[in-house]
Amino acid sequence: MPSSNITDPALPDPAPFAVPLGDPAGIGPEIVAKSWVMREARGLPPFFAVGDVASLRAVWLGPIEAIETPAQAAAVFPRALPVLQIGESHPVTPGTPTQDGARTAFQSLEVAVGLARQGSAAGIVTAPVGKEQLYGVGFTHPGQTEFIAERCGVSAHNAVMMLAGPSLKVVPVTIHIALADVSAALTVDLIRARALTTVKGLQRNFGIARPRIAVAGLNPHAGENGALGREEIDVIRPAVEQLQAEGMEIVGPLSPDGMFHARARETYDAALCMYHDQALIPIKTLNFDEGVNITLGLPIVRTSPDHGTAFGIAGTDSANPGAMMAALKMAAEAARARLAHG
Repeated sequence: MPSSNITDPALPDPAPFAVPLGDPAGIGPEIVAKSWVMREARGLPPFFAVGDVASLRAVWLGPIEAIETPAQAAAVFPRALPVLQIGESHPVTPGTPTQDGARTAFQSLEVAVGLARQGSAAGIVTAPVGKEQLYGVGFTHPGQTEFIAERCGVSAHNAVMMLAGPSLKVVPVTIHIALADVSAALTVDLIRARALTTVKGLQRNFGIARPRIAVAGLNPHAGENGALGREEIDVIRPAVEQLQAEGMEIVGPLSPDGMFHARARETYDAALCMYHDQALIPIKTLNFDEGVNITLGLPIVRTSPDHGTAFGIAGTDSANPGAMMAALKMAAEAARARLAHG
């Protein structure tokens, strides 16, 4: 269970969080603005937007105040959404991405990471970006996670994606690869690395002193002792047994179809899954509007909503800010946990 001193009033308040607005034509500006409106009702930590004020004005008429440094954000936050303007302002049409917008998104992410690394921001909460648009302006990473890891001096292999919601936390061992390639990609070393980073991340970001990890099998019924595949016997079980021998509280491989009901979820703090959909289907089914992507293994706190730019609904005032608010609250929890546990 999380340590009780995460919210210890004796701890200093973290600095405000930097929130790069993502693609200006996506729903990022809208969900950030709506989160500010709900700041008191949802108990959100102080934050400031990083990006183009025009993207906010295109979807929102609420109070906005420009800041020059993150230190000004806390004082501004109660009366207006603080915004750190990046570059020149450009016309924004919600739902219609542009190269200028992609450049702003790229630059905003770069600035936000730098502020978090130097301690001016308590962490970053990233709004969604359009990868296709970013690739057109020189972005060369698979996603924001890999970019952030590189800027923090962490190899992409050691920056682990956890999807977390109120009732489930999952970590995919393999992520954006074809299902046909998963078996060959799974190794004892990879599973061990993901499990070790997950345990450290649960301790550091959630204050869980002794995390419990459940490991999914790859095949139906966890392979049925080799009848439905040998990955469990040759790769997954050896990794689990090594970690058990080293003192980790970890079980598996378990049959994936029995891991995610309510009673099963009470027995572990995080589930290690073998491929993308094995992890994301249960978390999105259980916590679709509150799912948060938190990156483990970084020297800074980074969270993001677990959804995309949704260009199709941008500008219609229909975007649900639930995941952004959850990401802000989780970032605050992680920052406080780091302060409490060193």
